[in-house]
Amino acid sequence: MAYIKWAFIAIFWSLVAAFFHYTLPQVDIVRITDTYEKRIDPGENRWFWASADVGSDGTVPNRDVFFIQTRRVGDDVMVYRNEDTGWGWPPYFKFDTSNLQAEAADLRSTAAAPQYVALKHYGWRNEFFTIFPNAVSVRPVDGPDAPKGIPWLNIVILTLFAAFVYAVWVRWRRFRRARIDPKLEELQDSWEATEDAVAERGNRLWRWLGFGGGR
Repeated sequence: MAYIKWAFIAIFWSLVAAFFHYTLPQVDIVRITDTYEKRIDPGENRWFWASADVGSDGTVPNRDVFFIQTRRVGDDVMVYRNEDTGWGWPPYFKFDTSNLQAEAADLRSTAAAPQYVALKHYGWRNEFFTIFPNAVSVRPVDGPDAPKGIPWLNIVILTLFAAFVYAVWVRWRRFRRARIDPKLEELQDSWEATEDAVAERGNRLWRWLGFGGGR
């Protein structure tokens, strides 16, 4: 039972960590190589695509999605999608997809004359499932070694979450000590008393059958 308990705890916190890693914003220092638009038909990976842009027909099964092609400092390729989040989840309230695409297109550069940018995004890149992180904002920086900045929003959210978890844990311990532990002790005492009563009746029956003074 202990292994099952700790396995459940490990799975739960792994899911929590994955949720925050996917949802919270991250910043990459990249060089934009191209921007384009592509018709997308979301399938089994539809959970990793945002909804249709605000003001458009959300009932259409496919739609055009903006993409931003980049190269990171190590020269590896990273492709981002550029979709509105609107009023949905995650709550970035992003409505400026077209403006962001125009900014990204204006910041394109070549390897001979690189212009690096800090691209804020959320989500994951998975080539097997065709999943792309969603770009949130872009701004030019001085070079590939430019600081990404302190992630104040992430720090605040994770601190508040840790405080919430600690508060729930403290109240649960108090509730358990005040309500559950006494009941468990009563059940244990009752069970032990029942065992003693059963044993005493067995001894009486044993003596009644003439087998001496008990077992």
